[in-house]
Amino acid sequence: MASVKVPEQKVILCGEFGVGKSSLFRRFMNDTFTTATDRKSTMGLDHYGKVYNVKGKELKLQLWDTGGMERVASITSSYYKYSEAAILVFSLDNPDTFHILSQHLLDIVTYAENAKIFLCGNKYDQKSRIQITDSDMEAFCEQCHNLVSGVYKTSCKTGEGVEEMFKDIASQLAMTNRSRMELQAIEETSFQVVPPNQSNPAGGSENSCGC
Repeated sequence: MASVKVPEQKVILCGEFGVGKSSLFRRFMNDTFTTATDRKSTMGLDHYGKVYNVKGKELKLQLWDTGGMERVASITSSYYKYSEAAILVFSLDNPDTFHILSQHLLDIVTYAENAKIFLCGNKYDQKSRIQITDSDMEAFCEQCHNLVSGVYKTSCKTGEGVEEMFKDIASQLAMTNRSRMELQAIEETSFQVVPPNQSNPAGGSENSCGC
């Protein structure tokens, strides 16, 4: 019996250098955290797949990380291409990383126009240093004309909120994927080929009303 292929959804991490994108990637990949002093520099795109079960159906999230190459223009096309979702990451204790998100949002809608967008405030463990409030994040979502599908607060250091975020993203992508498949099935049914009308062998009119 042939195995059923698990739908795969590409998810990309976007945001300024130092906000914790690679730390989120490591939490997603093997649930670990590496301090800045122990961290080895990685250059180049990296990705990792993880399967989630959503209401009895499996879906694979393939998370992509820039590997510290945010400012290298040559990665743009391959990084954004075919993305189903994009996570805008910023540091809750660094307003500059939050206020520049509009530029990253522009990149997403330009290079990955069909991607669902999610907002992630990282470094939630730094409770005493948090400067971005819930109201700030709500205002950002309103300015984005409700393009943001979910807002999360995470801590890569403690793991708080990370797995919950990815589970919710998987759930939303599963619903989108299901709706897309249902729509495709409807379209395929609607475009069935109808055979041409046969000519009337008696030579009469084809008009069924007998006019």
